[in-house]
Amino acid sequence: MVATVVPKVDRRLFVIFLVLCLISTTALLPALPQAEGGNVQPILRQMAASQPETVVGLIVQKAGSGQSPEELVRLLGGRVTKDLRIINAFAAELPASEVERLARDPGVRWVSFDAPMIRQGGPDEPIETGNLLNAYILAIGADDVWAEGYQGSGVTVAVVDSGIRSNFQGKKLSDLKDSDSDRSRVLHSESFSTDSRNVHDEFGHGTHVAGIIGGNGALSDDTYIGVAPSVNLLNVKVSDAYGAGYESDVVAGLQWIYEHEDEYEIRVINISLNSSVPQSYHTSPLDAAVEILWFNGIVVVVSAGNNAVDHNGILYPPANDPFVITVGAVDDRGTFDTGDDVLAPFSAQGKTADGFFKPDLVVPGTNIISLSAGRGARLAREHWDHQVGKYYFRMSGTSMASAVTSGAVALLLQAQPDLNPDQVKWRLMHTTEPFPVEGAGAGYLNVYNAVHNGSRATANTGQVPSELLWTGSDPPAWDSVHWDSVHWDSVHWDSVHWDSVHWDSVHWDSVHWGDAVYSSSISWD
Repeated sequence: MVATVVPKVDRRLFVIFLVLCLISTTALLPALPQAEGGNVQPILRQMAASQPETVVGLIVQKAGSGQSPEELVRLLGGRVTKDLRIINAFAAELPASEVERLARDPGVRWVSFDAPMIRQGGPDEPIETGNLLNAYILAIGADDVWAEGYQGSGVTVAVVDSGIRSNFQGKKLSDLKDSDSDRSRVLHSESFSTDSRNVHDEFGHGTHVAGIIGGNGALSDDTYIGVAPSVNLLNVKVSDAYGAGYESDVVAGLQWIYEHEDEYEIRVINISLNSSVPQSYHTSPLDAAVEILWFNGIVVVVSAGNNAVDHNGILYPPANDPFVITVGAVDDRGTFDTGDDVLAPFSAQGKTADGFFKPDLVVPGTNIISLSAGRGARLAREHWDHQVGKYYFRMSGTSMASAVTSGAVALLLQAQPDLNPDQVKWRLMHTTEPFPVEGAGAGYLNVYNAVHNGSRATANTGQVPSELLWTGSDPPAWDSVHWDSVHWDSVHWDSVHWDSVHWDSVHWDSVHWGDAVYSSSISWD
């Protein structure tokens, strides 16, 4: 049987359109009502019913180590597109009408829709702050941490986004180089984008995010400095010139980060992207992947999303994952005084399908000026009025807020490198400045307070990991989990056979080992 393949760009646009048509129903339903024994994400059944000939992207988690599911995909007229061994899975393309047949294979544990992603947006030398115009630096106390000699040196942040432009032709200066040498602080670049294999930022989102995290202001005479201006960066490109990508692109990028953690001393991942389809964290391949990295000692910071008005503020993966640090946005109104700050109207907030309140905290995320990817980048062409001089650009969104937080985590980890992710999360959430409005989580981030707190307490105590990481071949069923009766001895960590999790490196002091365990990214003004 041979499938009719729609051209790539057309198929992508069609699938996004189809998702938007279906989202109005799926977003309002309980997270994942399943038929008895079902192991297919419900939106795929809806696609099969409404557009059976449409070629859809899938993420297929396997029940074992055999190759029968991959072989069946080919027999059904599809193709395998990515190896996602970090979660014992693979990505594939298959006509929607054949998904149920694939799911019935005994080697298949769970079939997810490969949903389109939505972009969300040693002591160092003293920094001259006399020209600084970025209000968010003072709002979170980063300038006070700089004064103590911490600017992110020795810490590497992986930026999972649309790419990073690290220099401009004809310019020796760059905001992403060492301030006293010609060494680029973008240590390496890789592309996992389905539709753009080069590592350049053709869209303009990733460069802006990178500048917020670690720009040193060299191109602006220290006017626009990022939070951790000496940090190292990794360019992990997962979206194309239109800012479009898929969950499998992101999981593939996270897999590469996992495999190169030690080589580049990766301590932080910034994901200013969200899936376009809501689901439980127990059935999301993206949530499973970020948890594996979290358990291996990497702090994962994600944007809450910009859909506070649209889609009722639903938290989409990976912002819905209880382990990661989910960040909402504040409007600082361009002033250094935080007393006039308000919650950004677009910042998503609320209770996830699994009962967790997000975001975890808030930081400034409106009218943030950071690096431009150049006038040829799509965002600069379409929003030319947001260009600030030749080298900078102005954007708003929880994308920007997550980048501010990733920079703050880099400062904290330089000051106290032995902290694990759960300790970092606890420290950030318990040292915030009060911001008593609904949707602000624990409050307003203050990294100076976090550095000086000294507590070794941990967040996520007793939290249940994604069921995609559990033992066995049974498909996850979130609504069948009774939180007061899940026993840790039923989660056999040594049965994760895909060699992706080094459980001896997990800091298990964040886990309660008792009898039971309790329970689009840019906003244009």
